[in-house]
Amino acid sequence: MSNTFDKDQVIPDELASYAVIHRQSIQWGEMDAFNHLNNVVYYRYAESARIAYLQALGMFDGSMVTMLAHSNCQYLRPVTYPDTLLIGVRCQRLGNTSIVIEYTYYSGEQQAIVANAEAVIVRMDSSGTKKLPWIEAERERLLTLEQKFGHIPEV
Repeated sequence: MSNTFDKDQVIPDELASYAVIHRQSIQWGEMDAFNHLNNVVYYRYAESARIAYLQALGMFDGSMVTMLAHSNCQYLRPVTYPDTLLIGVRCQRLGNTSIVIEYTYYSGEQQAIVANAEAVIVRMDSSGTKKLPWIEAERERLLTLEQKFGHIPEV
């Protein structure tokens, strides 16, 4: 299984079809004035989860440049310290030069999904000025990983 937490940890049913599960502990300093996790922190967590996903695909080795083209997050329930989030990551859509990555944030304390997000990542040349198509081997690795977890991205 591709994940970044203990292999003995039980995966909630809500995350069973996600290729990568990133474990993220909430830190006290990430709370805002309303005593819940600051909205900006969700985007930082998504970045860490996205890197774990790209690493699972062998696409984060320094030889590829990707750029974040778009991201959004829907907050469903407030999260407070202490808590640990499990962030499910999977490919929603595989395009020619981009992928749409889907995130589901699951709270260990609440035993519930607390946020959903997505991001569009574009593959670029080394100068970061020209889009490049995903090569066939990358597409195959991504689809194979996703299919292991019963998920088939839109292509």
